[in-house]
Amino acid sequence: MRFLEVIGGWINRYFSNEEAIYLVVLLAVALIVLLTLGGILAPVLAGFVIAFLLQSFVDRLTRWRVPRLLAVWTVFLLFGGGAVAIVVLVAPLIWGQLYESVNAMPAVIDRLGEVLAGVSDRYPGLFSPTAIDGWVATLNAQLTELGASALQGLVTQVPNVFASVLYLILLPITVFFFLKDRDRLIARVRSVLPAQRPLLDRVGREMNVQIANYIRGKFLEIVIVGLTSYVVFAVLGLNYAALLGLMVGLSVLVPFIGAAVVTVPVAAVAFLQWGWSWDFAWLMAAYGIVQVLDGNVLVPILFSEANDLHPIVIIVAVLAFGGLWGFWGVFFAIPLATLVKAILNAWPRQTASDPPVP
Repeated sequence: MRFLEVIGGWINRYFSNEEAIYLVVLLAVALIVLLTLGGILAPVLAGFVIAFLLQSFVDRLTRWRVPRLLAVWTVFLLFGGGAVAIVVLVAPLIWGQLYESVNAMPAVIDRLGEVLAGVSDRYPGLFSPTAIDGWVATLNAQLTELGASALQGLVTQVPNVFASVLYLILLPITVFFFLKDRDRLIARVRSVLPAQRPLLDRVGREMNVQIANYIRGKFLEIVIVGLTSYVVFAVLGLNYAALLGLMVGLSVLVPFIGAAVVTVPVAAVAFLQWGWSWDFAWLMAAYGIVQVLDGNVLVPILFSEANDLHPIVIIVAVLAFGGLWGFWGVFFAIPLATLVKAILNAWPRQTASDPPVP
């Protein structure tokens, strides 16, 4: 009986407000839709994200007295032109370097064996030549197995070509209509909500600022860090500069962990290319400067609205949401964690001094 009283008191404290129930229902419906239909609705969800990213440009043009429909078409065409330019100019470069890196893997493994052999000659007690030969043979075998698995994966993905083409067709359509009919869609959503909704409005306003700041800032950070890294790598003559620059740019999606993980391939390529030399030292120093400027200059400028999340919370959010929704889960891990925090902060609570709800 005491247990039921505790449960009843907890429910009365946290769910006595009507809006709290609406919020729980909305979150539950959204979670169920994402878990069950996330794959099917991927073009719509991706279109919503891109439209949200482009909306600020449409608003800016309308503030300059450009008619809204013309502003939508202008931003949409610029977005389409940029996407085509990336596919035509950047994608072949990345693909070519990826193909070259895969073909170079046997030579890289042989080079690694030579480096280990040199270390063994200098420090005989560390490991034997027999162990080195065994490691090299194991790596070559695993590389062959990985190549076969990749080929088999490509063959099994052939039926998905139609789905990919359909995705590419639906994505720009959804982006356009989300931009064009934004006000109408928002009005339709508001029509099914209570007329008086201070809790929902408070959470909505906070998340609109947080998500808008995060998406636009993170997109710019990926572009700036990736492009800067590519220029640095290319100027210093590092192999696979475009591929590594892309990896460094995407690494900013995962705070703390991404920078540490992507350092490994950058250092490995530089070491196998130059060994312990001044070229290697200059490359790693320049790469370190890029990382320092990103964390201490670029991030404070881009993310004016601080998320104020503990690093452990960020890591847990990345792992949890990434495990649920893959790339998009990683991308939205921080704003989703911020959403949870905003809901907890805004959630109505009945204290002991409050009158009981009838």
